[in-house]
Amino acid sequence: MLDSQPCFSVKNSELEQLRSKIDDIDRDVTRLLNDRVRASAEIGRIKNERGLDPYDPAREEEVFRKLDKLNEGLLESTTLRTIYREVISASIALQKDLQIGYLGPEATFTHQAAIKNFGSALSYKPLLDIPDVFREVEGSDCDYGVVPVENSTEGAVNRSLDLLVDTELTIIAQVYLKIEHCLISASPLDEIVKVSSKDQALAQCGEWLRRNLPAACLENATSTAEAVRTAKGTIGTAAIAGALAGRLYDVPCIAEGIQDHKDNLTRFLVVGRKSLAKREDIEYKTSLVLSLTDKVSALQEGLKPFSDRGINLCKIESRPSRLKPWDYYFFVDFLGHRDDESASEAIVELEKVCPFVKYLGSYPNTQS
Repeated sequence: MLDSQPCFSVKNSELEQLRSKIDDIDRDVTRLLNDRVRASAEIGRIKNERGLDPYDPAREEEVFRKLDKLNEGLLESTTLRTIYREVISASIALQKDLQIGYLGPEATFTHQAAIKNFGSALSYKPLLDIPDVFREVEGSDCDYGVVPVENSTEGAVNRSLDLLVDTELTIIAQVYLKIEHCLISASPLDEIVKVSSKDQALAQCGEWLRRNLPAACLENATSTAEAVRTAKGTIGTAAIAGALAGRLYDVPCIAEGIQDHKDNLTRFLVVGRKSLAKREDIEYKTSLVLSLTDKVSALQEGLKPFSDRGINLCKIESRPSRLKPWDYYFFVDFLGHRDDESASEAIVELEKVCPFVKYLGSYPNTQS
C-alpha cells in the first residue's frame, strides 16, 4: 500500500494540472462568450432602430457554415452547431423575448423542432391545432410559428398546405427532425385495446400495429403529446409519440422504434409576418403555390419557365383547391431565391400562363 502511494500522488497531480488548465480555458471561454453577447446586443439595438427582426435564419446559417470550416478539433460539427444554437438563442433573447407558437402540448415533435431551430432561451406557446398557429402569428400574439409540412414516408401534412394558400404569412425557415416513435401506455401490451395518436404518426407505424395490435382500435388525436396525456389516465389505451412525451407526462414506454421505416424524417416550416432579405453565399429554397388552366399540356406549360432556365425543382405536390370539383393547386419548391434573376424571370412568366401564382417564401435550404 505504501509503495503505491507516490504513483497515486503523481497521477493525482497530473489530474489537478489538467483541471487547472480547463479552469483557465473556462475563464477565457466565459469572457469571450460575454464579449460575443455584448456585440450581439449592440446589433440588436441597431436592428431595433431600423425596424429589423432580431431573428435572421440566413445569418445564422452563415455563422454555422463558418463554424464548420473553422472546426478542426475533436468536436463533431453537429455538436458545435448545437452549442452555438444555444449561444445565439440567448443572444436573441437579450434583444427581444420572442414568442414561438407551435402545435402543442409540450413535447410534441413540433415542439422539439421549434427548440432545435430557435434554442431553449426563447418563449414557447403550445397551441391546440395547426390553424391556431397561423392565427396566433397573423394576429401578432406570436412572433413566429412552427408547423409540420411533410414526412419522408407519409407525405404532405395537408392541413399546413391548405393554410399556406390563404395566409399572408411567409415561410422563413425549414427544420428537419428525425422521428422515432414509441408505444406509450400504463397498460401492458396484451391489454391494449385502443391506440391514439396524430394521423401521420398512426400511418408511420401502420405495419407494426398490424403485426402487434391487429385488433386495437385506432383513434386520431390532435397531437402525439395529447395522445400521451389521454393514455395516462385511461386503462387499455396506448399512445404513439416520442420518448420525450412519455418522460414528461410520466407514462412508460413499452416499445421503442416502432415506426415502419428507420429513416423517418419530418420537415417543419417556420412562418412569420415578414420576408427576409437575401444573403450571398447561402443556398436558398423557394416555395410557390399555383393553379393551372384546364387544357392539354397545362402542367408542362407551367413547368417550362423552370426547365428553360435550368432551375432545379425539388418538390411538386397537388392538393384540391376546394373551389370546384377536380380543380387543384400545385405546391412547388425549387432551389434558389425569388430575387435571383432566373427565378424572378420564371415567376413573371408563370404569372402569364397560370391563373393563380402565390409566393410562399424564400429561406435557407438547411438539411438539418
